[in-house]
Amino acid sequence: MDILGIETSCDETAASVVRRHPDGSGEILSDIVLSQLDLHAAFGGVVPELAARSHVTTLDRLVRQALDESAVKLADIDAIAVTSGPGLIGGLMVGLMTAKAMAMAARKPFIGINHLEGHALTARLTDNVAFPYLLLLVSGGHTQIVLVKGVNDYERWGTTIDDALGEAFDKTAKLLGLGYPGGPAVEQAALKGEARRFRLPVPMRRDPRLDFSFSGLKTAVRQMAEEQAPLSQQTIADLCMAFQTSVTASLDDRISMALDRFTERFGAESKPALVVAGGVAANKAIRATLETRTAKAGFRFIAPPLHLCTDNAVMIAWAGAERLAAGLPTDELDLAPRSRWPLDQTATAAIGHGKRGAKA
Repeated sequence: MDILGIETSCDETAASVVRRHPDGSGEILSDIVLSQLDLHAAFGGVVPELAARSHVTTLDRLVRQALDESAVKLADIDAIAVTSGPGLIGGLMVGLMTAKAMAMAARKPFIGINHLEGHALTARLTDNVAFPYLLLLVSGGHTQIVLVKGVNDYERWGTTIDDALGEAFDKTAKLLGLGYPGGPAVEQAALKGEARRFRLPVPMRRDPRLDFSFSGLKTAVRQMAEEQAPLSQQTIADLCMAFQTSVTASLDDRISMALDRFTERFGAESKPALVVAGGVAANKAIRATLETRTAKAGFRFIAPPLHLCTDNAVMIAWAGAERLAAGLPTDELDLAPRSRWPLDQTATAAIGHGKRGAKA
């Protein structure tokens, strides 16, 4: 089956056509992504109104380009999949209305996709990983450990009780006068940092809940920066090194406990895998630490290519194909966007989750 995917949940406008073969393997026929990074850089973060306007002006062209590059006509597409949450409402509305109009005009099935499910299932496209497996999702909006038991079958083991990790990187970078996005800026500065100069706490270490917390760490960086003001470039680098070291140690601790829990539940013979997705997965220090941890535990470490870890339409199209193959129903054209949409519908809100509900 050939699926057209559309992604407009935040600051990337994306369209893709993905083919799922009868044996369950997948093929990317086109992958078009237009980043809005330059549009938002001056503001130090994503401006929702600007993001939505950009989606409006560019999405039709990108969909046309995705179809042209795939050499698949709209009439031959088997379904149209689009991100319907979680994300920025304005952007989600642009993608949903475009997908609905195309589905109605071409008389095609319409599938609203949970953006997080797209991340969760990408490794099945790239690495043919079998269920069940663990997912560590680390991005600008989400930090979670999820047991992926099957399509539309997820069990959240841990989530952030305050900032997402990518958000913490961005705020730390802004605090220290670095550029946006913060993840690459902090990582680059940390390369020149002295590891022993500053020591920061490791959030949630050995906490049995497997949750994450980064707001206190961000506050500790701010307090250290105030004590050292005015900041030299070396001090900034040293603070970035300390922040990255603490974050990496926290992830290592959380994942170590999650791997143990997985082994206790499924046994070591299950050919277990840890899948890491989200833009923070590009951080080399974090990646190396997690690879070492999974190898010691006898797990496969799987991280899709970077362009499929960040927001893209390939994962949305593939999630649509997986849902169709699993026999799950398609959606009606009155489907509404959702700013919050947890993968695990039964998960309780984490303490400290804020007024609007759990982060994911």
